[in-house]
Order: sequence, then C-alpha cells, then structure tokens
Amino acid sequence: MASPLILLTLTTLLFHLPSTLSQSAPAPGPAGPINITAILVGGGQFNSFRRLLNETRVLDQLPNQLNNSNQGMTIFAPTDNAFQNLPAGTLNGLSEEKKVKLVLYHVLPKFYSMDDLVTVSNPVPTQAGSSHGSLGLNFTGRASQVNVSTGVVETQINNALRKDFPLAVYVVDKVLLFQEDAPAPEGASSPPGTKPSAKAPSSPAADGDGATPSKNGGGRIVDMGMGLVGGLVVFCMAFL
Repeated sequence: MASPLILLTLTTLLFHLPSTLSQSAPAPGPAGPINITAILVGGGQFNSFRRLLNETRVLDQLPNQLNNSNQGMTIFAPTDNAFQNLPAGTLNGLSEEKKVKLVLYHVLPKFYSMDDLVTVSNPVPTQAGSSHGSLGLNFTGRASQVNVSTGVVETQINNALRKDFPLAVYVVDKVLLFQEDAPAPEGASSPPGTKPSAKAPSSPAADGDGATPSKNGGGRIVDMGMGLVGGLVVFCMAFL
C-alpha cells in the first residue's frame, strides 16, 4: 500500500512543479537605455570621436533624443586614424559652435539599415540641419558596399558597431567634413547696403593740369599790357 501512495504523491508534485517555477521566476524587466559611450569604447578605435562628443556635450543630448523618438537614429563614427589624417589645425581652427555642427553632421535623426542607405533619396538630412536648410549626406553603392559623400569627402561605410533598431552606428574611415562656405547668390557679390562708388568728375588738378589756370591768367595780363603800349604809340604818332 505504501508504494501506490508514494507514486501518487510524486505524480502530484511533478504536475504542479512547472507552474510553481513559472510563478517564482522574475519577469524580465524593460530594456535599459542604450549606452552610446559603451558602444564606442567597445569598438576600441573611437577615442577622438568620443572625446569630441563629450567636449561639445552632444553626447548628453543624443540619448534623450533617441529615447523620445520613434524614428530611431543613425551615427557615423570616424576612427582615430580618420582624425589623425585631418590637416593640421583643422579642429583647433573651429569655433565651439562649428565643432557642435561637425559632430551633428555625423548623426541622422532616423534609423537606417545598410539596405535603407542604398535606396534612400539623397541628400539625407542630418542633425546639423536647420529650419532654413539642411546639411545632407549622399549615399551610393550596393548593400555589401555603401559609400557616403559630403561633397567634400567620400568614404566607404566599413562595418556596424550596432545595427539594431532604434540605433545604428557605422564605422567610417574619414571625418565627414562639409562645405562651410556656400556660393554667394547672383548679384550679391557686394555686401548688403553698399554700392559701387561712382567715379568723381575729373578736375584739372586731378588730371595733372593744376597749373593751367594760373598760366592762362598770366598770358591774358601780358596781352593786355601789350595792347596798352600799342595804343599809346599810335596816339603819340598822331601828334607828330
């Protein structure tokens, strides 16, 4: 009689065990915020870009924008070699405002996979754009090889540090410099409010003839003197 009782007890325990385990196991919590710094550190060759993100405080803004957007975000991360290959003084010659603009030029306010970048309509707006116009990037190539161009530099997108929505981080071998000085519109070569100076009428003095008036005046005086002498001679001859 003991054996059937033991078997019944074991069967009951095994039947209730899965439900007991499922109730006691903690539910998975929500995914934590994406750590952009950790992604760049894990890449191992992005110290210069990470330092520039910190100096401009753009790194403080990106996580908030990423968490408050349903569009996601795409970042192009230049390698340390890309910064070393810049002409000397390129970054030091930039104002703080232009440094921020340069960093934001490497950020797209939308998530793009490699396939998306091949079929996207160029130019693609960047975070450096404004309501008056947008600094965009142009993409060409195939899914296995995509190039990005700024109009100043062009480079290949090598691989992805992260490629899952909502954030894609792609590696580039060049710093994405943009054309700072746009061509001046037609007819706007002179500064606003200025007009070409009209040439003043030339004066005798300006043309090198400043002595002419006094010279002519002296000639008239000599002529008058000669006339008076001639008149006196004729008058005297009348009495002879």
